[in-house]
Amino acid sequence: MRYADGGGLTAAGRAKREAVRFEAAEMFEQGVQRPEVARRLRVSQKSAYAWHALWRDGGKPALASKGHGGFPCRLNDARAERLQAELDAGPAAHGWSEGQRWTLARVAELIHRLFGHRYTPRGVSYLLHRLGWSPQVPAYRAVERDEQAVESWRTEQWSRVGGRPSSWARGQSSRTSPGRT
Repeated sequence: MRYADGGGLTAAGRAKREAVRFEAAEMFEQGVQRPEVARRLRVSQKSAYAWHALWRDGGKPALASKGHGGFPCRLNDARAERLQAELDAGPAAHGWSEGQRWTLARVAELIHRLFGHRYTPRGVSYLLHRLGWSPQVPAYRAVERDEQAVESWRTEQWSRVGGRPSSWARGQSSRTSPGRT
């Protein structure tokens, strides 16, 4: 994950950046020029010019952190835990029997059923990422699959076959011949 909480900076990261902006404000008060502020603080000149404009118009308070961006999550921690449990139960537990995988549309519908909140597919994607879910290529398995029968076949039948047939030849993953240079 690139940033904590699915995007933006952590509170500690925001505080650290705010401290750098406050340090720039002190330099502006001392008459240090913007390119020199950028060099000393190891930031871009564009940032130094933007901070100077904010400082000039609103003083040091204008450089204070405004908190994280974006909309706040509509699900509190308790609801997020409940959603996690419901997702773990699988789609069949919620009436989707035709395919046993979660889609963004299904999760959005589940959230609406459980909590009355409407989420866009993109919002569901962000929420699932925050909960630790990631997009996966589904392993297609029949609902009627009998795992014990499959395991029994593997131990009894497959062991008699003994691995790969002798007719299998080693292949190349490249179209070019390995002998040519």
